[in-house]
Amino acid sequence: MGLRITSAPRARSIMIERTLFGEDHNIFRETVRRFVEREIVPFHEKWEKDGIVPRELWLKAGKEGLLCCTVPEEYGGLGADYIFDVIVFEELWRVGASGPGFLIHTDLVATYILSFGTEEQKKTWLPKMVRGEAIGSLGMTEPHAGSDLKAIRTRAVRDGDDFVINGQKVFISNGQLCDVLVLATKTDSEAGAKGVTLFLVEGDRPGFTRGRNLDKLGMKAQDTSELFFDNVRIPATNILGQEGRGFELMMTKLPQERLAQAIRSAMVTETVIDYTVAYTAERKAFGQTIADFQNTQFKLADLKTKATLARVFTDKCIELFMEGRLDAVDAAMAKMYTANLHCETVDECLQLFGGWGYMWEYPIARAYADARIVKIAGGSIEIMKLIISRQMFAEYRRTHPKGH
Repeated sequence: MGLRITSAPRARSIMIERTLFGEDHNIFRETVRRFVEREIVPFHEKWEKDGIVPRELWLKAGKEGLLCCTVPEEYGGLGADYIFDVIVFEELWRVGASGPGFLIHTDLVATYILSFGTEEQKKTWLPKMVRGEAIGSLGMTEPHAGSDLKAIRTRAVRDGDDFVINGQKVFISNGQLCDVLVLATKTDSEAGAKGVTLFLVEGDRPGFTRGRNLDKLGMKAQDTSELFFDNVRIPATNILGQEGRGFELMMTKLPQERLAQAIRSAMVTETVIDYTVAYTAERKAFGQTIADFQNTQFKLADLKTKATLARVFTDKCIELFMEGRLDAVDAAMAKMYTANLHCETVDECLQLFGGWGYMWEYPIARAYADARIVKIAGGSIEIMKLIISRQMFAEYRRTHPKGH
């Protein structure tokens, strides 16, 4: 049957040494890697069939300190730097673990609450999220509003000291499991972007129901849901940030969301190349290994070069983010380039596996199925191109006034 890989090899062939990590980071990576190999790899195939991971995994991850690493100690977290979260994400993606929705929980929901929440909201949710006792989800996408967040139709109408919410969300990661949802609503349908408000919605609120767990092309162990809101009543104290500022708050977090997508794509690209080098070095055809063919060597050399460039740029964006200097354009370029490369790599590498690459038992098949979402999640490739090109022409017009 050829080479059977059950977990990913360690990324080890980067031409340029990564300089982001100190000794504490390296020790933490070993802890995360052991957890992933012990608690995730042996069970992931079952979770893919189930379409969901058990809540017990979240509790175990919380106990190991793998959730919301940057949350300050006063709210139960490690108070660590962003690199600790990056390490958790990288180790999950290194083994193709699509199931645990730690990224949404840690990098988005906890970040929203920490950045914009009241002291009471932080004290209520962050310690539970760190421990894995409360699972977070982000409710923004709707059937009629994907990348255009201003076009959402879910409405929140004030009623005294409360708001009453009606509407629908779709493609919501952690939707089946979530205990707290950062929900984007329209509180003023006439105000455009200034009519968007974010709320924290508890998972047990009357009128909040979870639809079917969606059957996706890939990321099969990650529960992804439709959510429905039928006269869901919540107090005004559940507003996250300020009324009417939701769109503005979402825009401030998009670079971080897109950086996370770039980190994922950079790691998966490297790992898939490693899979393929190992396979082609052992698999024989026509009296020689597949690696002996010049076509194989040229394809992998090309991908390796692009992967190294993607890694350098992604790591630079991580540095910029930690310094508070990552802007929307750099994040868009990182997301666009790495997502395109991610999809190119899984396609080219699956071809080198031949028929075995099409078999679900091989990690390359799973990687291929999981990859396609990266051109959509966190903003489509087309939106990234608009962001980049608008900045280019705005800069040109700024430096070349009319008449000169």
